[in-house]
Amino acid sequence: SSDLGVLGPNGSGKTTLIRVLSGVLKADSGMIRIAGRDIGELSAKTRARHCATVAQNNPALPGVRALSLVLMGRYPYVSFLGGYSDQDHRRAREAMSETSCLHLGHRPAEALSGGELQRVITAKALAQDTSLLLLDEAASNLDVARTMDLYELLRAKNASGLTVLTVAHDLNLAALYCQRLVFLKNGSVAADGPTREIFTSQTLSEIYETPLAVAEHPIT
Repeated sequence: SSDLGVLGPNGSGKTTLIRVLSGVLKADSGMIRIAGRDIGELSAKTRARHCATVAQNNPALPGVRALSLVLMGRYPYVSFLGGYSDQDHRRAREAMSETSCLHLGHRPAEALSGGELQRVITAKALAQDTSLLLLDEAASNLDVARTMDLYELLRAKNASGLTVLTVAHDLNLAALYCQRLVFLKNGSVAADGPTREIFTSQTLSEIYETPLAVAEHPIT
């Protein structure tokens, strides 16, 4: 497993990359493989068993309660005629507990704040039990404490075998939590490598076209 951060200026192609990797957009060229298979050959349900996505903006579905929204993450495992099993409900509640939103289960999704809905959507992705998790600015609606909780949870999941690819604007968080960084600029890879090697003042200043200083974290 790996923990990869994708960074870069606005308009560099980060969200497009996530959409192509998740199969929402079709790649203009090249090939994308998940678990060794071309994603173009996979059905939506099979793809959902391998890869879960947390988007930056998630519209609330009118009339859908938070727990029902999280249960949608179990769709890849539901048979054609079957409903959600006890295991599906258990996994949904476990995921909500991990993202500190279990108490929101009976609330309508449209009544949730942006941060609350983001935690519910993250729980939905975790409930999918995939080997790959794609996140596009997943902490954008979270406060500082919830952001740190999310990244600590992702670190623990990664240590347990989950591969995480996260698009982020917060350079400090990416440097602290990601083992490898890929910087995009103008739709191309501008830099790629282990965080300790690539997260330098020179690289950041060139990519963001503004002077940036890099220093060791005072604690970690």
